[in-house]
Amino acid sequence: MEIHRPARPFLFRYQSGLLLHLPAYRPRPAAGPPFDYPWGKFKEAFFFSTETFTTVGYGRVNPIGGWANLVAAIEGMSGFLSFALATGLIFGRFSRPRAYLVFSDFALVSPFKSGKALMFRFAPYKDNHTLTDVQIRVNIGLKVLQDDLTEEYRYYDLTLERSKVESLPMNWTVVHPMDENSPLRDFTYKDMAAADVEIYVLIRGFDDVYSNVVQARTSYTYHEIKFDGKFVPMYRESEDGRTTILELHKLNEYTGLTDRS
Repeated sequence: MEIHRPARPFLFRYQSGLLLHLPAYRPRPAAGPPFDYPWGKFKEAFFFSTETFTTVGYGRVNPIGGWANLVAAIEGMSGFLSFALATGLIFGRFSRPRAYLVFSDFALVSPFKSGKALMFRFAPYKDNHTLTDVQIRVNIGLKVLQDDLTEEYRYYDLTLERSKVESLPMNWTVVHPMDENSPLRDFTYKDMAAADVEIYVLIRGFDDVYSNVVQARTSYTYHEIKFDGKFVPMYRESEDGRTTILELHKLNEYTGLTDRS
């Protein structure tokens, strides 16, 4: 059986704690066969340590003497703290809010109005986790040639056709017009490669299931930007015309792609 990764440190600490306290316990051979051989003494000490650490305390064996009682008290308190710590870590790991969003594998430079635009899209993929008050911010990093002919990496905010939606039940194609205000104006693929372009995306929204704000990040390097392509629609109506069906398998489909220029 495979042990989940967050639980491994706790299990290791639990076993180590039991073995660490064993030397402090020396069972007295009061009666019975279990104490007639070393393995019996070891088992008795180990099981007593386990009962103390887990605060079970069956009562058949009890510590005698000041040092034994002190070690038992420390081990019992360590058991309480260890289980409390493990509970907090496991709860924090599995209850952490996350955004169930999937992004397209690449961005496209597509015809847009009278010019071109940089586009990518994403969509929610889990039922009942529709985001509301969704906001997106897109930045770009690229090398800029300075007056002294040295290159400096700079970051710019990209203006978007739409940067906020009230609800996200379907996919969203994010559009950055490559107009006169864009740092990507008139860029070709070779220009993007020379400038080592990378697009950074940050999305925030409110998830009703978690009753909390969630966020997701992604990025696109110039290798992941394709020119003169167009995303195909990724939704359709049901046969009865009463439902719109989101087809996630079409998230990366596009048409009209030509050679890079």
